[in-house]
Formats: sequence, C-alpha cells, structure tokens
Amino acid sequence: MNVTFSAEEVAFRKEVRDYFENEFPQDILRMQNEGVPLQPEDLIRWHKAVNEKGWLAENWPVEYGGTGWSPVQKYIFAEERARANAPPVLAFGVNMVGPIIYTYGNEEQKRRFLPDILQTNVWWCQGYSEPGAGSDLASLKTRADLRGDHYVINGTKTWTTLGQFADWIFCLVRTNSDVARRQEGISFILVDMKTPGVSIKPIVLLDGEHEVNEIHFDNVEVPVENLVGEEGKGWTYGKVLLQHERTNIAGVARSKFRLSRLRSRAQKSVRGAAPLAEDRNFMRGISAAEVELKALEYTELRKLASVAAGKAPGPESSILKVAGTELLQAIDCLEMEAAGYYGLAYVRDQFVLDLPDEERVGDTNQATAALNYFNNRKQSIFGGSNEIQKNIIAKHVLGL
Repeated sequence: MNVTFSAEEVAFRKEVRDYFENEFPQDILRMQNEGVPLQPEDLIRWHKAVNEKGWLAENWPVEYGGTGWSPVQKYIFAEERARANAPPVLAFGVNMVGPIIYTYGNEEQKRRFLPDILQTNVWWCQGYSEPGAGSDLASLKTRADLRGDHYVINGTKTWTTLGQFADWIFCLVRTNSDVARRQEGISFILVDMKTPGVSIKPIVLLDGEHEVNEIHFDNVEVPVENLVGEEGKGWTYGKVLLQHERTNIAGVARSKFRLSRLRSRAQKSVRGAAPLAEDRNFMRGISAAEVELKALEYTELRKLASVAAGKAPGPESSILKVAGTELLQAIDCLEMEAAGYYGLAYVRDQFVLDLPDEERVGDTNQATAALNYFNNRKQSIFGGSNEIQKNIIAKHVLGL
C-alpha cells in the first residue's frame, strides 16, 4: 500500500499542526495535559473555536457547512489533533445525528437543526440502548404511538452519555409491532429534552463520575415533523450511524499518542527509581501494542481508500471497532503497570491548574490510570458489543 502523502497533504498537515500549536484555545490543551476535567462550557467553547476555523464538521458535505476534506485529510487531521492532545469532538451532534438529518431528513429539518448543531448551540445525546435492549437493539420496547399530529412516547433509554447536559435526544422507537421483522417497526425521532414527561436518572460509574443516565419517557408528546425520514426506516438509519461510530471508536490516532507518551515516560527516572525502559517485560508489552497498532492503522487506511472510492463503511468498521477497543484496553493495562501504586490514589481536588507538585499524588497520568482503566472497559461494549461485531465479521467477511 502506498502511504506517501502528496505535497498538498504535507502542507495541510503543517497547517493543522500550526493551528493546534497557535490558534486552538491553549488553556484547553493545558487542562488536557494537566488532567483537569473539562466542564461543559469548556467543551462548547472549543467546539465553537474549531467551527470558526471551518474544521468542526469534517464529514459533512460543503453545502451544509462541512470541510469538503478528502479521507486522507480527515486522517491527517485526526493524527494532528491527537498529537496536540486536543479533546475529541462530542460525537452525538456533529458526527451522529447531523449526518442522519442531512442524508434522510427533509429540507425543513435541515434548516431547523443543522446550523445549531454546527455552531454547538444545541447539545445532543443518543437514545438507543434500553434496560432490556442493548446488544440486541432490535428488541427495543420504547413506543411512539401516533395520535393526530403527535407521537406519544413511553419507555426508557439507558447508558445515555452526558444526557444531563443535553437539549435534544435522537431516539430509536417502536412505531409498529405488527411486522414480520422487528427491525421494520422502528423509527428515528428527535425529542426536545424540555418536553413534559422527560426525566433523567443519573448513573454513577466505577470512576465516580456521573457520565451516563437513564432517560424516562412518560406520555411524551412529540410533533410528527420530528420524525426523520420514513416511519419504520429507523433501523436502516441507525445502522448507518453505528457504522461511522464504530470506525471512530477505533481511535487509531489517540492510541498512537498514548503509546508515544508512554514510551517517552518510560525513559525517565521518577523519584530516583530506575526508568521503566530498563524493564524488558514492560518494554516488550509496549512493542507488542505498537505492532498491533500498526496493523490497525493499515486497516484504517484501507477503509479510507474504500471511502475515497465512493463506498460506504462496511464490515471493516466492525474490524476496526474490535481491534481498536481491545488495543485501547491493552494500553490502559500498560499505563496501570507504569503508574504502580500511584495509580491507586485519586484525590479530585488535586486536578486543578497550578497545584504545587508536592500536593499532587504522582503525576496526572499516573493518578488517573485506574479511572481510565475502569471507564474504558465499556469501549468494547458500546457502539455494538465486540461479540456482536465478530458475528458481523463472520457473516459479511467470512461468509459463515
């Protein structure tokens, strides 16, 4: 495979690198490097900054405010963003519901929703999984019954990431139970979170964070114009969304940054201890992860070549999701090993800027190692569990 970049692509890489080094909000990068959690206002601020540059909606068509980038430019941008340790884009608006609206929505929906998504004026969350329907999403039971000019929604969605901040939620709901295949009775609907009958129950994770939620719908009335596309086609739209989500979950660029940082840290002596680079078993683990990452990177490049040829992401997205999340978790284990007993201590108050070194417990990467380890166990589950992805690969790649 020829992975040599053209002169124009090399120039683009320099432009992106210069942006992150000089124009991107530097306090956000500092918070990232110091391990200080970003607040919602921080996330919104840097989204707006990148959008002002015209680089937020990298996957959108130009006519809707997108970049018009080639797949290679998107790859370069992801690498440079990870290299700068800039935060990833909040996916629910720009990368998930936005493409569904501009692809399947009507003109009124495009005019109504797309500008606010692009300008981060509205925070979106995703309503797919339910207490009894996760990997088997086709068994979802949240209903939307048509009554006049409204749908009345009843049911529960769970694992709704950052739903406590959301203004809107996009949902897969059952609009018809009298169908031959369960998938044919599912529709894609947009719901204002301020609608009467919508309530949120927090779910606190192992790392102590309120990251996800249960969203309850009790006779929630939603105008029929909030139905995206055709009734009963939600499963088709949802699959398209998930293919893109699974590719993004692979996180090739982010894993490259983490491994590079870990290898660099291994060369340093901490508090007089011998550098980890002298531990051959530890360095063997880093090398093995780097080999896996290189294979994953070439798989992503093949996917990019396919997209450049006009094809939609296919079963390759499942391969990327499985291999990418397993590699991410392997890196978590290496970071836990590198942190040692410093990874056991977590004092939230130490994660503030300008805190004296003597008041910190280890450095920020060490002190958050266990939290990242626990939180990232979900990576191989959400977006379609890895077990389900292996079934997809067996069916569509191996023909089993």
